[in-house]
Amino acid sequence: MKPRSFKTDWFAKAAKKADISDADLCKAIEQVRLGQCDDLGGGVFIKRLNKNMHRSIIIAKGGKYWVYSYLFAKKDRENINQKELEDFREIANTYAKITDKEIDLALADEILVEICHGKKV
Repeated sequence: MKPRSFKTDWFAKAAKKADISDADLCKAIEQVRLGQCDDLGGGVFIKRLNKNMHRSIIIAKGGKYWVYSYLFAKKDRENINQKELEDFREIANTYAKITDKEIDLALADEILVEICHGKKV
C-alpha cells in the first residue's frame, strides 16, 4: 500500500500563499521517498520546493505516511535552528503514536488535509 501524504492546515495556507500546488507537493513526496531530500534524523526531512525558493519540513511515520509541517522561503532564512529541529523530532515522535482513527479525526476537523490520495503524479 502506498504511504499516505498530508499537509497541516498551517502548511496548506502557507503553500497556497507561496503558490505551491498539491501536484507539486505530491511530486516532491515521491522524490523524498526516493531519498532525494535531506534526512535530518528522527523522522524529520527537509525538501526544496518551488524551484529552490522554498524549503519544507516533512515529518514521516515509518513509511506509513508523510506530513508536510512547515514551509519557509530561502530568502527569509537559510535553515531551521537546532531548537526547531529538536521540536520537529518531538512532533515526529508524537506522530509515530497516532492511530488511523486519530488521523481520520484530524482530517474531519481539517487539522490535516490529505493530498496525493488516489492520484497519479
